Amino acid sequence: MSDPRRDPRTAAPDLPSDELVLAAVERAGRHQAHATAAVPVWSVLDHLAVSRRSAAARHVRARLGALAAGGWLERASRHGVPTWELTSSGMRRLRRARGDGGVALLPEAPQHRAWRNARTAAAEELERFRASLREGLRHAELLLDAEPPPHSDAWLELAQELQRACRRLASASHCLYEWSEPDDERPDFDQRSEPGDAELDEDERARRQALRAGRRNLRLWDDASRI
Repeated sequence: MSDPRRDPRTAAPDLPSDELVLAAVERAGRHQAHATAAVPVWSVLDHLAVSRRSAAARHVRARLGALAAGGWLERASRHGVPTWELTSSGMRRLRRARGDGGVALLPEAPQHRAWRNARTAAAEELERFRASLREGLRHAELLLDAEPPPHSDAWLELAQELQRACRRLASASHCLYEWSEPDDERPDFDQRSEPGDAELDEDERARRQALRAGRRNLRLWDDASRI
């Protein structure tokens, strides 16, 4: 049985406080792609670095409902999924708590974690991807010099292998050298744009931006994947 004397706004040491939950809702709304700041519970949990099947997650879900009942959050729905957004009262409460030093720091933002993990993986894999491409190019040289000439299927197979090797190397290179560290004040999404794009005509700019699709998708690095 819960202690009736316990203030429900005060979390146990290992559970997020109400102010931290409000901060997570705020940052999740700031980092998402939708125009609205309303976010689903899984996004709030991600910003709190809380496992979705844990006592802490159950605590957060309960506190979201309580904070909505108290007027600090607004509950809505997007495609049948409940969402949460700070009300003006919730924003004022969060500002006051921050001014008083009453809000703990949020864990690393999911978008920053994705950037950091991608850089680490790219640094580890880049040489392997280069070696894979070199091997494919050597294979192409052997086919060019083969007598009798290889069956056309060999070229079609190699074309797929080389395309995948080049795209995988391009992706790792982008993640390591070109993906700027995310700013916590705004969402970080690959707009597939580069500084020189303004000098290109519309068709060429669209062509290059289409080529850049998926360049931050580390799942495509897996040897079993097909790009």
